[in-house]
Amino acid sequence: MRTIKNKSRVYGISRRNFVKTAASGAAALTILPNFTVSGLGHKAPSDKLLIAAVGCGGEAADDIRHYAIAPKKNAEIAFLCDVDDRPAAPRIKQFPKASFYHDWREMFDKESKNFDAVTVAIPDHNHAIVGLAAMQLKKHLYLQKPLTHDIYEARILTQAAEKYKVVTQMGDQGASCDGMRTLREWIEADLLGQIEKVFCWTDRPVWPQGIPWPTAKPEVPKELNWDLWLGTAQDTNYIDNLVPFNWRGWWRFGTGALGDMGCHIMGPPFKLLKLGYPTDVSCSASTVYNGIFKEGLYPDSGPVSSSVRFTYTLDNGKKLDLYWMDGGITPERPLEIDPSINMNEILCDYPLGLNDYEGGTLFIGTKGKAACGWGGRNPILLPLSRNKEISVPKKYPRVEGDMDGHWWQWIDACIAGYGNAEVDSPFVGYAGPLTETVLMGNLLLRSFNIREKISRTDPVYGKMEGFSFPGRYINYKWDGPNMRITNFEQANQFVKREYRKGWSELKL
Repeated sequence: MRTIKNKSRVYGISRRNFVKTAASGAAALTILPNFTVSGLGHKAPSDKLLIAAVGCGGEAADDIRHYAIAPKKNAEIAFLCDVDDRPAAPRIKQFPKASFYHDWREMFDKESKNFDAVTVAIPDHNHAIVGLAAMQLKKHLYLQKPLTHDIYEARILTQAAEKYKVVTQMGDQGASCDGMRTLREWIEADLLGQIEKVFCWTDRPVWPQGIPWPTAKPEVPKELNWDLWLGTAQDTNYIDNLVPFNWRGWWRFGTGALGDMGCHIMGPPFKLLKLGYPTDVSCSASTVYNGIFKEGLYPDSGPVSSSVRFTYTLDNGKKLDLYWMDGGITPERPLEIDPSINMNEILCDYPLGLNDYEGGTLFIGTKGKAACGWGGRNPILLPLSRNKEISVPKKYPRVEGDMDGHWWQWIDACIAGYGNAEVDSPFVGYAGPLTETVLMGNLLLRSFNIREKISRTDPVYGKMEGFSFPGRYINYKWDGPNMRITNFEQANQFVKREYRKGWSELKL
């Protein structure tokens, strides 16, 4: 396998401050007028957008595929980067002209003059450090959902997008689908009236959660550079079945069910109802017992299932409650649906015969109800008879390619230049605040396991040692602009994590 080895002393971030170096290097670059791409002199639209891809497997493979099949043939994968040779191998074969790197920092340092944009699809804990470095080099950025691992990181990336004036897009393709436009038209036509509640739910987690950190210490696969994979995460031993997917269930790397699907499923109400920051949030989560009255506490892992209520104050002063549910929990079945039908087949755009509905969104208003699959796909009105009775004119133009167009509109916007074309998931005004809200739910779920040791006397079992959980079943007050819980200080430890030694904090 063709690789480019690390030779420069800059690489380590103990190599010393790559982000600082990138920022100072970017200072000499400027965004040129809209007839060029990223200030590199590539004329648009005849020339292609040159893309550096950080991540090659899973979601990254799908992102790369979409750039390669863009109808205008206006994108080229110029560079590939992955810390694991296994997912990298098919992409290297597919794009033989693209140079391959293991370390994104080396690629950025050596090749920044040779690409215009960066696409990032890697584990959540390294999203922010790569994304910020790309923007500081004034590269347009496509970053998979959720935007970041921590609330603080999402705020920094939002500010960076504005400061460095690059085209940004979060990878929640549902934001570009026809269904989002249809829902907007229905809402503006007042088919639903005042929307008072929204329910969002998913089948996730579809990976192990609610489990203890494994005690076995297996060998790191020879194809995987474990130190680079860890990146900003604290030093820890490799565990079996962590890559390529199950890292999602561990808080030190992933963001659980909410992080995986929250942006997709909460995105429609967030965008269409202009929700902003919640003011009050509460949650409940599954508990596991490994003895009589002895709860098994597994703080490294997300819960098996959870429910979170977000309360918003709308522009008209009215309140709206948005409920998130995962791990098999669903909202109450709407009475408008035939009792013999699986409601997920109707509400969640669930293909018959497949045991994976992924998730759905249900809007409840004073005049009616509407539901859609994740990302706004295939919306319907309830009762179903309304879909035949009511016709609302198409008011908003659709994106070419529906969901596929999410990638293509980003390419077009990059070529047009910052501020000259729209995208559906820009960091500023949408993806950043949405990610903060999603991660706010995780802040509650992690606070759910904050415990204090106590002794108590049970009327049956006598004196027992146990724990109290001060963060459970309370109503959290959230100061969104300042990223703080105002009535339970211990929860604020989850707003921002400390990076591993040698990895610089995010700085604009």
